[in-house]
Amino acid sequence: MVFKRLLGSLGVGGPTVDTVLDPGAVLPGGTLSGQVHLKGGDADFTIEHITLELVARVEAEHDGGESEGAVVFDRFTVGGSFRLAAGEPHSVPFSVMLPWETPITELYGQGLGIVLGVRTELAVAGAKDKGDLDQLAVRPLPAQEAVLEALGQLGFGFKSADLELGRIGGTGQQLPFYQEIELAPAPQYARQMNEIEVTFLAGPAGVEVVLEADKRGGLFSGSHDTVSRFTVSHQGVEQIDWSGEVDGWIRQMVEHRASYGSHGSYGHGESHHGGHPHKDEHGHGEGHGHRSGPGMGTVVAAGAAGLAVGVVGGMIAAEVVDEVGDFFEGDEDEEGGED
Repeated sequence: MVFKRLLGSLGVGGPTVDTVLDPGAVLPGGTLSGQVHLKGGDADFTIEHITLELVARVEAEHDGGESEGAVVFDRFTVGGSFRLAAGEPHSVPFSVMLPWETPITELYGQGLGIVLGVRTELAVAGAKDKGDLDQLAVRPLPAQEAVLEALGQLGFGFKSADLELGRIGGTGQQLPFYQEIELAPAPQYARQMNEIEVTFLAGPAGVEVVLEADKRGGLFSGSHDTVSRFTVSHQGVEQIDWSGEVDGWIRQMVEHRASYGSHGSYGHGESHHGGHPHKDEHGHGEGHGHRSGPGMGTVVAAGAAGLAVGVVGGMIAAEVVDEVGDFFEGDEDEEGGED
């Protein structure tokens, strides 16, 4: 085990910290557990608190273009108020609940290029120092996986995934950013749309699925976005014909030229068809902003054989791997959001 020495405000000779997460990917809204291992420095110290921060690499759009930065989206105090003797080892176990809207970082065991981390902050003698940053792996909830699997079975191909700073109007979004999973259209829908983006907003009762299709224009009309929202329950996921369900959503998007207006029920909890109540000059919902194509989350799809094959058979671009490494090695001091 390699301890990462805290320099900065604590100075050389201060305590060292190493946080070890329990193995395996966790679920949104699920339990994240592990241990914080400390080792005393050259003198006795009082550990005032040990805090874990959940950090995400997020894209933000502004007048000058687009940039990326770290956003802290939750904090947990897991220990503190004890004396750590010089050279003494000490371990603090923890178990915390992730936010329901925590983005998924992998599908079928294949990374999507989304960067999440757990950063440890140690407060000693009135000074705070941020120690190690550990990569966090999150797998989809059953309802999320069922929707993505259905899209794959329908012929949609995975293109990329990223995190966007902002809020989607008309939803129950809690975090200051949202995840977009971009898909190439299935062959049967290729004439009606250029691409489709999926956003999951999970909560205790279910998952709000936001679909945005970049629709192709006709002879006398330009292309435009169509946004629909559907809510599915966490219960009874295995009893639903998801291919038929999701195909119905897509057909409804294709057939309705307006971005909002009608409502429907799908028999397994509340399902809504409708767009964001406010659209900007680009036709995007409130908080969406204009998209500039795949960011650091680009994954090269294996082809049009389905989402599962597209992800598992794909490979993460080299620049994505580099950015992930940079983020966890030396980029953790950039914060683009509020604690």
